Amino acid sequence: MEAGHSMKELLLYIARNLVDDPDAVSVTEVPGEQELTLELRVASEDMGKVIGRQGRIAKEIRTLVRSCAQRTGQRVSIDIVD
Repeated sequence: MEAGHSMKELLLYIARNLVDDPDAVSVTEVPGEQELTLELRVASEDMGKVIGRQGRIAKEIRTLVRSCAQRTGQRVSIDIVD
């Protein structure tokens, strides 16, 4: 399995377990020169669940995915888009 693909799967897994509408969760890979960007989309009513108070949950998600990516020598960033 490709490293970027596994980061996408990890992000999908985390997000789907946080929201009320897991079917609305999607992740789009946007390859860049320096790093892979993963765009996370959730239902608008679930936005607060993946961002959290003062962005705490979003920060934790980014930390988890980045640490996994570093093990494979990848650079990954996450954008939460609506």
